[in-house]
Amino acid sequence: MTDLYYEVCGGGPVLLVVPGGAGHPMGLEGMTERLATRFTVVTYDPLGLAHGRLGEPVEDQRVQAWSEGARRVLDAVLPDGESAYVFGSSSGAIAALDLLARHPQRLRHVVAHEPPVVAVLDDAAAQRAMFAEVYEVYRAAGLEAAAARLGAGLTGTTPGEPPSGAAQPPSPADELSHPMPLFLTRVLRQFTAYEPDVTALTALSPRLTLGAGADSRGQLLHRTASLAAELSGSGFVEFPGGHVGAVEHPVEFAEQLAETLLPAGAPGVPLTT
Repeated sequence: MTDLYYEVCGGGPVLLVVPGGAGHPMGLEGMTERLATRFTVVTYDPLGLAHGRLGEPVEDQRVQAWSEGARRVLDAVLPDGESAYVFGSSSGAIAALDLLARHPQRLRHVVAHEPPVVAVLDDAAAQRAMFAEVYEVYRAAGLEAAAARLGAGLTGTTPGEPPSGAAQPPSPADELSHPMPLFLTRVLRQFTAYEPDVTALTALSPRLTLGAGADSRGQLLHRTASLAAELSGSGFVEFPGGHVGAVEHPVEFAEQLAETLLPAGAPGVPLTT
């Protein structure tokens, strides 16, 4: 059994937050602090990157390992007989979908924001090839070039040419020094190969909401979220901002998330306390 890494703040019903990228919760503090006025916010750090493990070797990641870790976190923080809310974003949203499909017994409601579940799309093979290209660009030209290729793939635009002589192949130390290279090499291709259990999610659709950023309309991950909602019969909600709306607009994003999980009039402490 691997160690569990998580932080707890606030009070109220438990809300498990599963970050995107390589699972590092950087940038989510504004959202979680706002949510902590209404929920006991448990922020899961699957790889322990915010808990002193950044720089250590990381193997290729599996969706099921993240969701199993999330289940163990819930077992650690939930009293017997109680259930939790879950919010996951991007790769964390894929883990949240897997958690609901495999361990629904202690979950009240799951919000999955812009999960890159390209398996639901007609052009899934082309999208997986795009993610594989991002990996190859990283290996050949480094982080900046790979991030530009990924951004173009998500928005459906043409990537610009990097400045002449600026691109450099990364060293092994570069790969371990920051969460983004870990995401590009250990998470992106592995998680986007995941095929959600649509049958299981359909049976659980009253407890599932897919979300996407209002600024992501017309883009790849708005498409995956809205189609996954359609195929499973689940709810669909737009959130402020784009793919990283929780970082861009933390207060507004938190308010939308709280309203989705606990609509006005439901028991609980108002978010604005």
